[in-house]
Amino acid sequence: MTQQEPIQQTQEEPKQRPFVDLIVSIIIPSIILMKLSGEDKLGPAGGLIVALAFPIFWGLYELISNRKRNYIALLGIVSVLLTGGIGLLKIDAQWLAVKEAAIPLILGIGVLVANKMGFPIVRKLLFNPKLMNVERVESALAKNNNKPEFEMKLDRANLFFAGTFLFSAIMNYVLAKVIVTSESGSAAFNEELGKMTLLSYPMIAIPSTIMMLAIFYFIWRTVNRLTGLKLEEVLVTDAKDEEKSDQVSDK
Repeated sequence: MTQQEPIQQTQEEPKQRPFVDLIVSIIIPSIILMKLSGEDKLGPAGGLIVALAFPIFWGLYELISNRKRNYIALLGIVSVLLTGGIGLLKIDAQWLAVKEAAIPLILGIGVLVANKMGFPIVRKLLFNPKLMNVERVESALAKNNNKPEFEMKLDRANLFFAGTFLFSAIMNYVLAKVIVTSESGSAAFNEELGKMTLLSYPMIAIPSTIMMLAIFYFIWRTVNRLTGLKLEEVLVTDAKDEEKSDQVSDK
């Protein structure tokens, strides 16, 4: 029975569906906004409502199916609702740029505040028993008396992570200001909003992902330099390693 528990826990882990998320949250809404917002189709208000319904209901589905708090998903839903409010209430389009920048900026500030409170987000995301053999790394760090330096590097990695949100905030603001220039509540506004949504993926999401990979590489190189461990000795590569890491984290 005890050997089956980790397997059951793994099966309960929510599956990541990045392609489904991309289609439902970006591609479908963008197509609706750009192609179906004309007066002869759904109209500006109808097109906006139908387009934004996809990411809203998808976010709610993710929250309910995962059965756990997901503040990022909640913030995403709030962001979509704010976008809908700007369009439906015909608020000045400049507030769209402010909103687009504010969401990632809030997240970045949250990363810094959490780190000051002793809860570095990078540790939870990248240096955790699900991804790395934390017990082996910490044992090697203690043996080499490099634990303080490693903690300092983790703080730096956390700062880099906050920087990815600053990048997103700046790029979101620039995209919104440059692309969305029409009066909110119009078909042209919807079309520009759809174009901005499509461009946000290659211009913001992909670079942010590359930055995250660079942060992971920074942590790995730090671990390698301070412990002498190889990559295959650090990463959790199979169920046995993951089970061992889970047991260590539960203690």
